[in-house]
Amino acid sequence: MNIKHSFFRICIFFIGLGVILPAAAQEKHSWKEAEAAGYKYRYVSNDPMNTRFYTLKNGFTVILTENAIEPRVTAQIAVRAGSNNDPATHTGLAHYLEHLLFKGTDKIGTSDWVSEKALLDQIEERYEMYTKETDIAKRRSIYKDIDSLSVEASRYSIANEYDKLMSTIGSQGTNAHTWFNETVYKEDIPSSSIDKFLMIQAERFRYPVFRLFHTELETVYEEKNISIDNDGRRGFEVLLAELFPKTNYGQQTTLGTVEHLKNPSLKVIRSFYDTYYVANNMAVVLAGDFNSDDMIKKVDHYFGAFPSGTAVSDSDVLEEPIQKSAVLDVFGPSAQYMMMGYRVGKSSSREALLADVTSSLLSNGKAGLIDLNLSQKQLVLGAGANLNQQKDYGFFTLFGYPKQGQTLEEVRSLLLEQIELLKRGEFDASLIEAIRANSTLSFLQGLDNNTARTQHLVTDFIRTKSAGWDQEVGYLDALAKITKEEIVDFAKTFFKDNYVVVNKKQGEAGDIVKVEKPPITSVHTNADKQSVYLNEIAAMPSLPVEPEWLDYERDIQQAKAGKADVLYVQNKDNQLFRQTFLFDMGSWNDKLLPLAGNYLSYLGTGKMTAAQVQEAFYKLASNYSINISSEETRITLTGLQENYGETMLLFTDLLKNCKVDEAALDNLKNDVLQQRQNNKTNKRNIMQGLMSYAVYGAKNPFNDQLSSAELAAITGDELVALLHNLLNYEHKVIAYSPLSLKQYTADLSAYHKSPESYNSIPAKRQYKRLDHIENTVLFTDYDMVQADISWYRKGSDYRADKEASVALFNSYFGGGMGSIVFQNLREAKGLAYTTYATYSSPAKKEDPFAVSAFIGTQSDKISEAVAGMNALLNTLPRSEKAFNTAKKSFLSDIETQRIKKDAIIFSYLQNLKKGIDYDRRKDWYSQVKTMEFADIEKVHQTELANKAYTYCIVASEKNVTDEQLGNIGKLTKLSLEEIFGY
Repeated sequence: MNIKHSFFRICIFFIGLGVILPAAAQEKHSWKEAEAAGYKYRYVSNDPMNTRFYTLKNGFTVILTENAIEPRVTAQIAVRAGSNNDPATHTGLAHYLEHLLFKGTDKIGTSDWVSEKALLDQIEERYEMYTKETDIAKRRSIYKDIDSLSVEASRYSIANEYDKLMSTIGSQGTNAHTWFNETVYKEDIPSSSIDKFLMIQAERFRYPVFRLFHTELETVYEEKNISIDNDGRRGFEVLLAELFPKTNYGQQTTLGTVEHLKNPSLKVIRSFYDTYYVANNMAVVLAGDFNSDDMIKKVDHYFGAFPSGTAVSDSDVLEEPIQKSAVLDVFGPSAQYMMMGYRVGKSSSREALLADVTSSLLSNGKAGLIDLNLSQKQLVLGAGANLNQQKDYGFFTLFGYPKQGQTLEEVRSLLLEQIELLKRGEFDASLIEAIRANSTLSFLQGLDNNTARTQHLVTDFIRTKSAGWDQEVGYLDALAKITKEEIVDFAKTFFKDNYVVVNKKQGEAGDIVKVEKPPITSVHTNADKQSVYLNEIAAMPSLPVEPEWLDYERDIQQAKAGKADVLYVQNKDNQLFRQTFLFDMGSWNDKLLPLAGNYLSYLGTGKMTAAQVQEAFYKLASNYSINISSEETRITLTGLQENYGETMLLFTDLLKNCKVDEAALDNLKNDVLQQRQNNKTNKRNIMQGLMSYAVYGAKNPFNDQLSSAELAAITGDELVALLHNLLNYEHKVIAYSPLSLKQYTADLSAYHKSPESYNSIPAKRQYKRLDHIENTVLFTDYDMVQADISWYRKGSDYRADKEASVALFNSYFGGGMGSIVFQNLREAKGLAYTTYATYSSPAKKEDPFAVSAFIGTQSDKISEAVAGMNALLNTLPRSEKAFNTAKKSFLSDIETQRIKKDAIIFSYLQNLKKGIDYDRRKDWYSQVKTMEFADIEKVHQTELANKAYTYCIVASEKNVTDEQLGNIGKLTKLSLEEIFGY
């Protein structure tokens, strides 16, 4: 679980994951107070996000940061309570309360509250009886009552009305999460809908009603079973349990125990809500296009009367120091690996800051000790280090995947050797400055990302109630003051025989206990009903937002750099560049391309070793990546504009002058063989292979791989020749830079020399899509509690004039939490945690549309799940109100979408693949405006209903019979060798 690097991927722009900093940075970044529009607020000087921190009279925290990049607002409502706050007798409670906050109130989600409440009160009392009863027969009888009462109560409920409300106002990304100390609710809304949003949220949190509880609990059961099947998650929980034997960081999990999930108490849930969901324990965090003076008035209007509560005190339980290392084993079907963890102090400690920097010194993807000494030298299959800092404690983890024939103990020894290097000071002191430079790069990349802004502000609120934002803003300055000597001293005192090791080994998991399926009756979803409250919201006027269409001739500049076409958008926001060499060839043209791309990272030149090359890129705060798909290759360079010349020189020298390293190639081949074995242990990879088999048959792109013999025969000269000549194939240059086009092309031409003529691109391998004339089942055995089921069918030939109706159909049918598929299979029947269905458009005009669907369910529900999805594929439930909501949401998304930067160019190229040379969203917008339900019904009837499908099923043979599978369709059992091709 590489939390730090996942934050990099979503552009959280402070490398430090929220650790609190010492007073050194406070001179430049200090707290100030101001007043505007009648409201006092606090801010931190020189905060690049210009964040304002308000506290309403009732104690509610409001955090605002303006960013007008698009007419939308990212909103996160944070509660300072999570799984650590669960009662010891009801673990998992904070998480399923999060689920219940989507069920509405006495106004949202009900058609007759008085009648519904009488039944909900009875259900609550039955659950109290059920939880206390130990006799199995009596428990079944009580649950039968709960089921019966729930069905009756559902006659008055309106399932998923909260999600309909969010769709009505144009929200995207409706979601929430629960973790150790937090529960956070997330939306992304048009700026024009902010009043409606705040009104709905104030109502949502005013008095949540725990309706449709037994089907939602069934969804939580599914989520729990998914986690049981996840070896990585189980290993992580074992690590934390040993690192934190006294506190809830290790003694409770977010999803809770199976026993507690089977014995819920609605009264205890209500008590938890009343305790923690109070004004002085919550925050509204907003980032986007608004005026803060106006926004604070609106937030105060809706949340200013929210009740306060007794101040929640932090736990005073402290962990004892770890005196001796511990080694624990976890078994499961996935690939083996090891991880080791050290406990870190409070987020406000100096130790947390130094641990964060140390994690980057060990592992930063390029020039850390683990990167250079283990990954670069190919001594392990993969390895890294990471700090996950929480409020009270953190955990510093190292992980490693073994090569063929390597033991987990050997991997551990190699990681410990890197720590010893730190203790001895055997690392380049300039790496600390390089970390700062790369932090600056990440900061610039993330500044216009509203999700990054809100997430970082929420993290600080959870840990410090926003008191530490001054030190967060000063992170880069504090980093500049850290010395090599301080890191060495820290390593000597921090890294002792005080770690926990978890060895994830392959084998049967043993004492796995799944959550059994209770007998439940499908509830009424009442999809075509709407509450009075929703009608009132829908009737409220919204400020109109005009869509903005791209004009490719206006928005994209074009030029030549030698023989290469240059497509250019100028960066007017900051001093970053991003440049992509785009080739219309990929692995279907040459099987060696992916291997050559991987090989390059292990090669040096006549002037530099491979390690020196990686260090040089990191010190420039520059990156290069080579991404090879089936039909396309992209080489992308990014960095600070001031380092563009050095970056280009470094990369072109590497690509043109890389030297053969036979030892590196031998290691790479062995790693490929090991990774292939690991792939066979991953159920997602297995499903991907099954789906490719469903699309193309026995010979398909997924299994058309280099054989072991072909792999062994490849020489370094072959791969290096391919790399040397790569830029001699025709390609485009996609560029985003602060320079003028003239200056940019001049600089590019100085470093990028085109050949007199391009090499011919190798012919592309062809794969024929199958027609589906009868129901077929492709099954593969995998040791798991769940069953994963995917549907596939080739659709009709692509036509551009179909895309608008297809997109609207997907929005209505299976594309989100308010969709027909989600409501029916998850909300009404409790069959799944994840389910969807879509009729997807192809990437290029030569390919057809395609039907795909998925449901992950308990193995004992396979037949029920298949029947449920098939019923929807064959008969489209009609709801004019749901259709109008989907239509309004679709139009709102287009109205508020702003395609920026080099995404404009990639939008243009994507459209060209479909024979369209303009912004096709304009057509969709005008067409969808006039569409009726009959338009999407036609899509369903002609493309989905009563058709033959291929069913791809991954499950344990112990939990499903051939007869059961044969009832679905013609059964074919596929071996891993047939799926993977090796």
